[in-house]
Amino acid sequence: MAIQSIRLFGDPVLRTPAAPVVDFDKELRKLVKDLTDTMMDAPGAGLAAPQIGVGLRVFTYYVDDQLGHLINPDLDLSSEMDEEGEEGCLSFPGLTYPTPRAVRAVAKGFDMHGEPVVLEGTDLMARCFQHETDHLDGILFIDRMDPKQRKLAMKAIREAEWSGLSAPTVKFSPHATGGKAL
Repeated sequence: MAIQSIRLFGDPVLRTPAAPVVDFDKELRKLVKDLTDTMMDAPGAGLAAPQIGVGLRVFTYYVDDQLGHLINPDLDLSSEMDEEGEEGCLSFPGLTYPTPRAVRAVAKGFDMHGEPVVLEGTDLMARCFQHETDHLDGILFIDRMDPKQRKLAMKAIREAEWSGLSAPTVKFSPHATGGKAL
């Protein structure tokens, strides 16, 4: 198991656009495994490479018992919006806020072997694809909030126990899958 420290809000890597993956090699497969292990241990619905300090366009997801990853994603979004859906982020531990997102998303990219992938999602899956792709562009979910919600979120962030800390304590599970079926 290769659980990594999750970068918290304030770390510059979270605001830096990630570079496209060009080498689909053993190192990339290790990154996907590290992301998956870290996401499942947290636990989270998704995790992008910048959240563990790697500036590459890779994310993993675990939504509705579907576990997967996507490399170099490109999204096509529906015009229908969910304005009130709650959203959180592993880089903002314990905080969730209504964040507007498209209800449907088609995500196109590649798997870890360089094979083309097309994923379709609605509701939570669509929200996850958008959230994680935003991470790859240096955009955080608080950037998508209306100004009133963002102000509340920033106040909560300043008051959070983790605010200003470098990284949370890494937990290690005695089980290879963190208790989740892969």
